[in-house]
Amino acid sequence: MPKKAEQPASFETSLQQLEQIVSRLESGELPLEEALNEFERGVQLARTGQQTLQQAEQRVRILLNDDKEGDLTAFTPEND
Repeated sequence: MPKKAEQPASFETSLQQLEQIVSRLESGELPLEEALNEFERGVQLARTGQQTLQQAEQRVRILLNDDKEGDLTAFTPEND
């Protein structure tokens, strides 16, 4: 039976996971291979979080636009 695609974690959950990864890496107690895996996961979480923040910032800018006569257009996130 095929696996269902996992729902992306919320920004807050991802941030919490990233903080846990940083704590484990800073402890210096992980074997090298495990530390590299944790680092890789941390980079993925950081990139996803950054993209989420950029999208939120763009949405806020659109909402605060002073052009009252301008038409609102649908927000479409860019794919990096």
